[in-house]
Amino acid sequence: MAAIGVALSVAALGSTTAQALAPKGLRRLRPWLLVLGVYFAGWEIITAKLDLLPRPFFAAPQSLLEVFTDDWERLGISVLHSLRLLLTGYAIGAALGFVTGVAVGWSRTAGYWVHPVLRLVGPLPATAWLPLAFFAFPTSHSASVFLVALATGLPVTVLTWSGVAGVNKAYYDVTRTMGASQRFLVLKVAIPAAMPSVFVGLFMGLGASISVLVVAVMCSSLITLLFRARDRLLTWQKGLVQW
Repeated sequence: MAAIGVALSVAALGSTTAQALAPKGLRRLRPWLLVLGVYFAGWEIITAKLDLLPRPFFAAPQSLLEVFTDDWERLGISVLHSLRLLLTGYAIGAALGFVTGVAVGWSRTAGYWVHPVLRLVGPLPATAWLPLAFFAFPTSHSASVFLVALATGLPVTVLTWSGVAGVNKAYYDVTRTMGASQRFLVLKVAIPAAMPSVFVGLFMGLGASISVLVVAVMCSSLITLLFRARDRLLTWQKGLVQW
């Protein structure tokens, strides 16, 4: 099989006819397909054939596939529970971070009280609060929700604060001359102008929350959904920011 694979690879690389007949997407992915083929072949040879790496730390490819085929029901239930925990903590952290960031960016009083707390808590990773969280909360579920919310809320707070504070003052001046209230300035000027920074904070919070929860399998799908939400909500800024 290895000889056949090498022969096909040489033929695919050297034949102009094969290159012309191959779909454009397949031609673009050809280097990756070759690299992945070599990688998986080496993985199989080192683990399953030569047994050079200690087990169970380094399993063969088919051993990992057997876990998914034999225990798919348990894995599915575990993923659903992890996803529920992630979404709960992420929603709480994103909501609190957004409100706090808007308050700090708009109000000097809020900034006076919240800014020192952010300086104290911000540099610490969320995992450093693990012992305190499991001591303070009655259940492991509530402690986990707190850690995910903390990992999400900090970047959302800082980026939202930065976005609101960085809004061009001319926008406020023009709106005030038209008789706008404070509520209008916050809801219709400050928050929409700060939304690109808010989404950066949401992306960073999502990555941090996933690292805390250790469910990287779901990361790609969730980030894709968040990108689609950003594209839908911020279509008016496609010419202003780099997409």
